Amino acid sequence: MDFLRWLFDAKMEFAGGGFLLWREVIGNIFGLASALGGMRRKIWAWPVGIIGNLLLFTVFVGTLFGTADHVNLLGQAGRQIMFIAVSIYGWHRWNQTRRGRDDAGTHVGEAVEPRWAGGRVRWLLVAAMIAGTAILTPIFRAMGSYEPVWADAWIFMGSLLATYGMAKGWVEFWLIWVAVDLVGVPLLFSAGYYASAFMYVFYGAFTLAGFFVWWRVRHNRDVQDRQVSVDTTFPDITVSNREAKP
Repeated sequence: MDFLRWLFDAKMEFAGGGFLLWREVIGNIFGLASALGGMRRKIWAWPVGIIGNLLLFTVFVGTLFGTADHVNLLGQAGRQIMFIAVSIYGWHRWNQTRRGRDDAGTHVGEAVEPRWAGGRVRWLLVAAMIAGTAILTPIFRAMGSYEPVWADAWIFMGSLLATYGMAKGWVEFWLIWVAVDLVGVPLLFSAGYYASAFMYVFYGAFTLAGFFVWWRVRHNRDVQDRQVSVDTTFPDITVSNREAKP
């Protein structure tokens, strides 16, 4: 109980009356660790992320937890609940994938194989992002969320789609995070959530790096698959070419 009381009350205070909540800092550290695990395709990324989501939920509805100095960001708070729900799905899906590979006699440390979502799914993701933002904006505004409310709705929808894309193993999910970060940084700074805003800046660079890591894995797999296809289709020619090499 003493630890929980410290966690909810602890602040990092600055000159001029400004402060950061330690649980906001700790929650974002857990989120960063989860993103790192996701880039490396490690299944522990999901439970680590859930812990960060629980902490950040208490931050973004600060007035419910005695942090009257902060405004409520209902989209940010709601997406933490959404993160937890989708993370449970992703945790289960990645665990199933890894178990299936192990049962097949192949031990694979990574729990998912990156793949492209495809043109049709990409258009559906764009449509869902725009439509979801348009639908949620008046709802969040009626609930008293911080202006500009469309930005809060955009972050919520992008987070939902990106987390689902990560669970499915789509390479494009990293680019959705980039779109979220571009809107999230100015919104969080204006609302006074400085720890989260600085973390979003770092996330922006990190998500671009994650995209290229997953793209390289997918590209190398495609090259290997094409080589296997050639070897299977023209086995005699392939063998002759190999024997001809000095």
